[in-house]
Amino acid sequence: MTATPGERRIVLVRHAKSVPKDAAATDFERPLADRGRQEAPQTGQWLEDSGRCLDLALCSSALRTRQTWQLMEARLTGPPPVVYEDRLYNAERDALLAVLAETSEAVGDLLLVGHNPGIHEVAVALCGTGPKRLLGRIRDGFPTSAVVVIELAGNWREVEPGAGRLMVFWAPGD
Repeated sequence: MTATPGERRIVLVRHAKSVPKDAAATDFERPLADRGRQEAPQTGQWLEDSGRCLDLALCSSALRTRQTWQLMEARLTGPPPVVYEDRLYNAERDALLAVLAETSEAVGDLLLVGHNPGIHEVAVALCGTGPKRLLGRIRDGFPTSAVVVIELAGNWREVEPGAGRLMVFWAPGD
């Protein structure tokens, strides 16, 4: 989906459930748990069924986020190109917003696969408006494999806290 001038959407996805921290050599190398391997394809199927046409996927380079994306991507008829970005690994809110600000204006719908707490903090910060029930839900947490869709006005360089409208909050089991 190519954006009309001034229209942007960001699709935030928290990586699927991973194995506990002590089950891998390093945090960066933590793979998905069985539950994560089951839920990530559900997230991809939800994206496919929603009819969203993504222009670009940005994905943390950590193993669990790459695995999440690959399982999601397998369910998409027309997956977007993906960029594995080291700066997204366990990034805080401001670092994530800085990466968003670098996005090409040719990108209308952007998917970002990341980690908590940063991905949750970005979702809460960007959602200035939206249905009260969804706003309350996003403030309460961002479960693994969940999807948040935020509509933004303007260009990517203008993305700032409060600038977005929460459109969708979905999690496996919804």
